Amino acid sequence: MPEPSLSIVVPVLNAREHIGGTIEAAIAAVERACSLAAEIVVVDDGSTDGSAAVAKEACSGRLPLRVVSQPNRGRFEARRAGLAAARGEWTLLLDSRILIREDALAFAAKRIARGERVWTSHVEVAAGRNPYGTFWKLLAELAWEDYFSHPRTVSFGAADFDRYPKGTTCFLAPRRLLADAVNAFHSRYDDLRHANDDTPLLRWIAERESIHISPRFSCVYAPRDRLSSFIRHSRHRGLVFLDGHGRPESRFFPAVVAFYPVSALLAGAALRRPWLAAAGLAGVGAAAGVLGVKRGRSPFEVATLAAVTPVYALAHGAGMWQGLALLARQRIRGGAG
Repeated sequence: MPEPSLSIVVPVLNAREHIGGTIEAAIAAVERACSLAAEIVVVDDGSTDGSAAVAKEACSGRLPLRVVSQPNRGRFEARRAGLAAARGEWTLLLDSRILIREDALAFAAKRIARGERVWTSHVEVAAGRNPYGTFWKLLAELAWEDYFSHPRTVSFGAADFDRYPKGTTCFLAPRRLLADAVNAFHSRYDDLRHANDDTPLLRWIAERESIHISPRFSCVYAPRDRLSSFIRHSRHRGLVFLDGHGRPESRFFPAVVAFYPVSALLAGAALRRPWLAAAGLAGVGAAAGVLGVKRGRSPFEVATLAAVTPVYALAHGAGMWQGLALLARQRIRGGAG
Protein backbone atom coordinates (compact mmCIF):
# COMPACT_ATOMS: atom_id res chain seq x y z
CA MET A 1 0.00 0.00 0.00
CA PRO A 2 1.46 3.44 -0.95
CA GLU A 3 2.40 5.97 1.68
CA PRO A 4 -0.54 8.33 2.27
CA SER A 5 -0.33 11.81 0.83
CA LEU A 6 -3.08 12.97 3.23
CA SER A 7 -3.58 12.22 6.91
CA ILE A 8 -7.03 13.00 8.30
CA VAL A 9 -6.64 13.67 12.03
CA VAL A 10 -9.83 13.45 14.08
CA PRO A 11 -9.77 14.07 17.85
CA VAL A 12 -12.79 12.57 19.57
CA LEU A 13 -14.25 12.72 23.06
CA ASN A 14 -17.57 11.00 23.70
CA ALA A 15 -18.97 11.72 20.24
CA ARG A 16 -20.38 8.35 19.17
CA GLU A 17 -23.51 10.14 17.96
CA HIS A 18 -21.52 12.08 15.34
CA ILE A 19 -18.18 10.36 14.67
CA GLY A 20 -19.57 7.75 12.28
CA GLY A 21 -20.96 10.42 9.96
CA THR A 22 -17.70 12.38 10.18
CA ILE A 23 -15.68 9.37 9.04
CA GLU A 24 -18.10 8.44 6.25
CA ALA A 25 -18.16 11.99 4.89
CA ALA A 26 -14.35 12.18 4.96
CA ILE A 27 -14.06 8.92 3.03
CA ALA A 28 -16.57 10.17 0.43
CA ALA A 29 -14.52 13.36 0.00
CA VAL A 30 -11.31 11.35 -0.45
CA GLU A 31 -12.97 9.09 -3.01
CA ARG A 32 -14.23 12.13 -4.94
CA ALA A 33 -10.66 13.50 -5.06
CA CYS A 34 -9.51 10.38 -6.87
CA SER A 35 -5.76 11.02 -6.79
CA LEU A 36 -5.48 11.18 -2.98
CA ALA A 37 -3.93 8.34 -1.02
CA ALA A 38 -5.27 8.96 2.48
CA GLU A 39 -5.27 7.59 5.99
CA ILE A 40 -7.40 8.40 9.02
CA VAL A 41 -5.93 8.92 12.47
CA VAL A 42 -8.55 8.97 15.22
CA VAL A 43 -7.28 10.24 18.57
CA ASP A 44 -9.50 8.98 21.36
CA ASP A 45 -9.11 11.61 24.07
CA GLY A 46 -10.42 9.56 26.98
CA SER A 47 -13.86 8.67 25.59
CA THR A 48 -16.11 6.45 27.69
CA ASP A 49 -18.87 5.89 25.12
CA GLY A 50 -17.10 3.69 22.57
CA SER A 51 -16.50 6.48 20.05
CA ALA A 52 -13.38 4.80 18.61
CA ALA A 53 -15.27 1.57 17.93
CA VAL A 54 -17.95 3.53 16.07
CA ALA A 55 -15.24 5.20 13.98
CA LYS A 56 -13.72 1.84 13.05
CA GLU A 57 -17.11 0.45 12.09
CA ALA A 58 -17.86 3.50 9.91
CA CYS A 59 -14.53 3.17 8.12
CA SER A 60 -15.07 -0.55 7.33
CA GLY A 61 -11.63 -0.90 5.80
CA ARG A 62 -12.23 1.62 3.02
CA LEU A 63 -9.25 3.66 4.21
CA PRO A 64 -6.41 2.79 6.56
CA LEU A 65 -7.51 3.83 10.06
CA ARG A 66 -5.45 3.97 13.22
CA VAL A 67 -6.65 4.82 16.70
CA VAL A 68 -4.38 6.64 19.13
CA SER A 69 -5.71 6.49 22.69
CA GLN A 70 -4.82 8.85 25.53
CA PRO A 71 -6.32 10.09 28.81
CA ASN A 72 -8.41 13.23 28.46
CA ARG A 73 -5.94 16.04 27.72
CA GLY A 74 -8.05 18.26 25.48
CA ARG A 75 -8.34 18.89 21.77
CA PHE A 76 -4.93 20.55 21.37
CA GLU A 77 -3.00 17.63 22.86
CA ALA A 78 -5.17 15.18 20.91
CA ARG A 79 -4.27 16.94 17.68
CA ARG A 80 -0.61 17.01 18.66
CA ALA A 81 -0.74 13.24 19.16
CA GLY A 82 -2.51 12.82 15.83
CA LEU A 83 0.09 14.89 14.00
CA ALA A 84 2.86 12.84 15.59
CA ALA A 85 1.22 9.65 14.33
CA ALA A 86 0.39 11.02 10.85
CA ARG A 87 2.46 10.00 7.86
CA GLY A 88 0.98 12.08 5.05
CA GLU A 89 2.57 15.13 3.48
CA TRP A 90 -0.72 16.96 4.08
CA THR A 91 -2.96 16.99 7.14
CA LEU A 92 -6.68 17.58 7.33
CA LEU A 93 -7.85 18.41 10.84
CA LEU A 94 -11.48 17.42 11.37
CA ASP A 95 -13.58 17.72 14.48
CA SER A 96 -15.97 14.91 15.33
CA ARG A 97 -19.13 16.97 14.74
CA ILE A 98 -18.19 17.82 11.14
CA LEU A 99 -19.38 16.54 7.77
CA ILE A 100 -16.94 17.68 5.10
CA ARG A 101 -18.58 18.32 1.74
CA GLU A 102 -18.05 15.57 -0.82
CA ASP A 103 -16.29 17.81 -3.36
CA ALA A 104 -14.24 19.83 -0.84
CA LEU A 105 -10.98 17.90 -1.15
CA ALA A 106 -11.21 17.70 -4.93
CA PHE A 107 -11.52 21.49 -5.04
CA ALA A 108 -8.67 22.01 -2.57
CA ALA A 109 -6.37 19.61 -4.46
CA LYS A 110 -6.70 21.72 -7.62
CA ARG A 111 -5.97 24.93 -5.75
CA ILE A 112 -3.01 23.37 -3.92
CA ALA A 113 -1.53 22.55 -7.33
CA ARG A 114 -1.59 26.33 -7.95
CA GLY A 115 0.38 26.96 -4.76
CA GLU A 116 -2.53 27.77 -2.41
CA ARG A 117 -1.46 25.46 0.38
CA VAL A 118 -3.51 26.38 3.48
CA TRP A 119 -7.30 26.12 3.70
CA THR A 120 -9.76 26.87 6.48
CA SER A 121 -13.27 25.64 5.88
CA HIS A 122 -16.41 27.60 5.12
CA VAL A 123 -18.63 26.25 7.91
CA GLU A 124 -22.37 25.79 7.53
CA VAL A 125 -24.21 25.28 10.82
CA ALA A 126 -26.96 22.64 10.68
CA ALA A 127 -29.37 24.74 12.69
CA GLY A 128 -32.80 23.81 11.37
CA ARG A 129 -35.40 25.48 13.58
CA ASN A 130 -33.51 24.81 16.80
CA PRO A 131 -32.94 28.12 18.63
CA TYR A 132 -29.55 27.14 20.05
CA GLY A 133 -28.23 25.90 16.72
CA THR A 134 -29.65 28.99 15.03
CA PHE A 135 -27.86 31.20 17.55
CA TRP A 136 -24.46 29.63 16.71
CA LYS A 137 -25.17 30.17 13.01
CA LEU A 138 -26.14 33.80 13.55
CA LEU A 139 -23.16 34.45 15.82
CA ALA A 140 -20.76 33.51 13.03
CA GLU A 141 -22.67 35.25 10.26
CA LEU A 142 -23.02 38.53 12.16
CA ALA A 143 -19.42 38.52 13.41
CA TRP A 144 -18.06 37.94 9.89
CA GLU A 145 -20.80 39.66 7.90
CA ASP A 146 -18.42 40.93 5.22
CA TYR A 147 -17.66 37.36 4.19
CA PHE A 148 -20.99 35.65 4.86
CA SER A 149 -22.99 38.31 3.02
CA HIS A 150 -20.99 37.39 -0.07
CA PRO A 151 -19.27 33.99 0.37
CA ARG A 152 -16.37 33.75 -2.03
CA THR A 153 -12.93 32.28 -2.52
CA VAL A 154 -10.52 34.64 -0.79
CA SER A 155 -7.25 34.61 1.11
CA PHE A 156 -5.95 36.52 4.10
CA GLY A 157 -2.74 36.97 6.04
CA ALA A 158 -1.66 38.55 9.30
CA ALA A 159 -2.65 42.08 8.25
CA ASP A 160 -6.31 41.23 7.61
CA PHE A 161 -6.48 38.18 9.88
CA ASP A 162 -9.46 39.45 11.89
CA ARG A 163 -11.65 40.18 8.86
CA TYR A 164 -12.50 36.59 7.97
CA PRO A 165 -13.99 33.52 9.67
CA LYS A 166 -11.50 30.84 10.50
CA GLY A 167 -10.97 27.79 12.66
CA THR A 168 -9.29 24.42 12.87
CA THR A 169 -12.52 22.45 12.97
CA CYS A 170 -11.90 21.58 9.28
CA PHE A 171 -8.45 22.76 8.29
CA LEU A 172 -6.05 21.60 5.58
CA ALA A 173 -2.33 22.38 5.49
CA PRO A 174 1.08 20.79 4.98
CA ARG A 175 1.83 18.53 7.93
CA ARG A 176 5.23 20.10 8.62
CA LEU A 177 3.75 23.60 8.70
CA LEU A 178 1.07 22.46 11.14
CA ALA A 179 3.64 20.67 13.28
CA ASP A 180 5.78 23.84 13.41
CA ALA A 181 2.71 25.88 14.43
CA VAL A 182 1.88 23.38 17.16
CA ASN A 183 5.46 23.47 18.45
CA ALA A 184 5.35 27.29 18.56
CA PHE A 185 1.98 27.34 20.31
CA HIS A 186 1.75 28.87 23.77
CA SER A 187 -1.27 29.03 26.03
CA ARG A 188 -1.59 31.13 29.15
CA TYR A 189 -3.24 28.17 30.86
CA ASP A 190 -1.18 25.38 32.37
CA ASP A 191 -4.01 22.94 31.63
CA LEU A 192 -4.24 22.84 27.84
CA ARG A 193 -7.79 21.52 27.97
CA HIS A 194 -8.72 25.19 28.45
CA ALA A 195 -6.47 26.56 25.70
CA ASN A 196 -7.69 28.49 22.68
CA ASP A 197 -6.22 26.02 20.24
CA ASP A 198 -7.16 27.65 16.95
CA THR A 199 -6.80 31.47 16.89
CA PRO A 200 -3.14 31.68 18.06
CA LEU A 201 -2.25 28.67 15.90
CA LEU A 202 -3.81 30.19 12.79
CA ARG A 203 -2.36 33.63 13.46
CA TRP A 204 1.12 32.05 13.57
CA ILE A 205 0.48 30.40 10.20
CA ALA A 206 -1.00 33.59 8.69
CA GLU A 207 2.19 35.44 9.57
CA ARG A 208 4.05 33.05 7.27
CA GLU A 209 1.70 32.35 4.39
CA SER A 210 -1.82 33.09 3.21
CA ILE A 211 -4.81 31.17 4.52
CA HIS A 212 -7.61 30.54 2.02
CA ILE A 213 -11.34 30.13 2.53
CA SER A 214 -14.05 29.27 0.01
CA PRO A 215 -17.64 27.99 -0.07
CA ARG A 216 -16.19 25.28 -2.32
CA PHE A 217 -14.09 24.00 0.60
CA SER A 218 -16.88 23.65 3.12
CA CYS A 219 -18.32 21.48 5.84
CA VAL A 220 -21.49 21.14 7.91
CA TYR A 221 -21.25 21.51 11.68
CA ALA A 222 -23.69 19.88 14.11
CA PRO A 223 -24.11 22.45 16.93
CA ARG A 224 -25.00 21.88 20.56
CA ASP A 225 -28.78 22.10 20.39
CA ARG A 226 -29.91 21.48 23.99
CA LEU A 227 -29.93 24.07 26.75
CA SER A 228 -27.55 22.20 29.07
CA SER A 229 -24.95 21.50 26.37
CA PHE A 230 -25.38 25.03 24.99
CA ILE A 231 -24.58 26.55 28.38
CA ARG A 232 -21.55 24.28 28.92
CA HIS A 233 -20.19 25.07 25.47
CA SER A 234 -20.81 28.81 25.86
CA ARG A 235 -18.97 28.84 29.19
CA HIS A 236 -16.07 26.93 27.62
CA ARG A 237 -15.97 29.43 24.78
CA GLY A 238 -15.63 32.22 27.31
CA LEU A 239 -12.75 30.37 28.95
CA VAL A 240 -10.86 29.89 25.68
CA PHE A 241 -11.80 33.37 24.44
CA LEU A 242 -9.68 34.91 27.17
CA ASP A 243 -6.72 32.75 26.12
CA GLY A 244 -7.05 33.54 22.43
CA HIS A 245 -8.08 37.19 22.50
CA GLY A 246 -6.62 38.50 25.73
CA ARG A 247 -3.62 39.44 23.60
CA PRO A 248 -2.84 42.88 22.16
CA GLU A 249 -2.72 41.56 18.59
CA SER A 250 -6.41 40.60 18.68
CA ARG A 251 -9.08 43.08 17.60
CA PHE A 252 -11.11 41.88 20.61
CA PHE A 253 -8.39 42.78 23.12
CA PRO A 254 -9.97 46.12 24.15
CA ALA A 255 -13.28 44.34 24.76
CA VAL A 256 -11.53 41.73 26.92
CA VAL A 257 -9.83 44.44 29.00
CA ALA A 258 -13.09 46.36 29.42
CA PHE A 259 -15.17 43.30 30.25
CA TYR A 260 -13.86 42.73 33.78
CA PRO A 261 -14.39 46.15 35.39
CA VAL A 262 -17.69 46.68 33.57
CA SER A 263 -19.09 43.26 34.51
CA ALA A 264 -17.87 43.63 38.10
CA LEU A 265 -19.63 46.99 38.45
CA LEU A 266 -22.82 45.57 36.94
CA ALA A 267 -22.72 42.54 39.24
CA GLY A 268 -22.20 44.77 42.28
CA ALA A 269 -25.13 46.97 41.29
CA ALA A 270 -27.33 43.93 40.71
CA LEU A 271 -26.53 42.59 44.17
CA ARG A 272 -27.79 45.82 45.70
CA ARG A 273 -30.78 46.07 43.38
CA PRO A 274 -31.66 42.61 41.98
CA TRP A 275 -34.13 44.04 39.50
CA LEU A 276 -31.19 45.59 37.68
CA ALA A 277 -29.96 42.12 36.70
CA ALA A 278 -33.27 41.25 35.05
CA ALA A 279 -33.44 44.65 33.38
CA GLY A 280 -29.87 44.34 32.13
CA LEU A 281 -30.43 40.90 30.61
CA ALA A 282 -33.66 42.09 29.02
CA GLY A 283 -31.72 45.01 27.55
CA VAL A 284 -29.08 42.66 26.14
CA GLY A 285 -31.79 40.57 24.51
CA ALA A 286 -33.56 43.62 23.12
CA ALA A 287 -30.33 45.03 21.68
CA ALA A 288 -29.57 41.69 20.02
CA GLY A 289 -33.07 41.58 18.55
CA VAL A 290 -32.73 45.13 17.19
CA LEU A 291 -29.41 44.16 15.60
CA GLY A 292 -31.14 41.23 13.92
CA VAL A 293 -33.85 43.51 12.54
CA LYS A 294 -31.27 45.99 11.24
CA ARG A 295 -29.39 43.17 9.52
CA GLY A 296 -32.55 41.96 7.78
CA ARG A 297 -32.93 38.70 9.68
CA SER A 298 -36.13 36.66 9.71
CA PRO A 299 -38.64 36.97 12.58
CA PHE A 300 -37.52 33.58 13.92
CA GLU A 301 -33.87 34.64 13.87
CA VAL A 302 -34.67 37.96 15.55
CA ALA A 303 -36.63 36.15 18.27
CA THR A 304 -33.75 33.69 18.70
CA LEU A 305 -31.23 36.50 19.15
CA ALA A 306 -33.47 38.24 21.68
CA ALA A 307 -34.11 35.08 23.71
CA VAL A 308 -30.76 33.26 23.56
CA THR A 309 -28.21 36.10 23.63
CA PRO A 310 -28.72 36.80 27.38
CA VAL A 311 -28.12 33.11 28.16
CA TYR A 312 -25.01 33.08 26.03
CA ALA A 313 -23.75 36.33 27.56
CA LEU A 314 -24.09 34.98 31.11
CA ALA A 315 -22.39 31.66 30.31
CA HIS A 316 -19.65 33.22 28.19
CA GLY A 317 -18.97 35.84 30.86
CA ALA A 318 -18.79 33.16 33.54
CA GLY A 319 -16.19 31.37 31.42
CA MET A 320 -14.10 34.52 31.12
CA TRP A 321 -14.16 35.02 34.89
CA GLN A 322 -13.26 31.35 35.35
CA GLY A 323 -10.30 31.87 33.04
CA LEU A 324 -9.13 34.91 35.00
CA ALA A 325 -9.38 32.90 38.24
CA LEU A 326 -7.30 30.11 36.71
CA LEU A 327 -4.61 32.57 35.64
CA ALA A 328 -4.59 34.15 39.10
CA ARG A 329 -4.16 30.74 40.78
CA GLN A 330 -1.35 29.87 38.39
CA ARG A 331 0.45 33.11 39.23
CA ILE A 332 0.02 32.56 42.97
CA ARG A 333 1.37 29.02 42.67
CA GLY A 334 4.26 30.26 40.53
CA GLY A 335 5.07 32.98 43.08
CA ALA A 336 4.89 30.50 45.93
CA GLY A 337 7.18 28.16 44.08
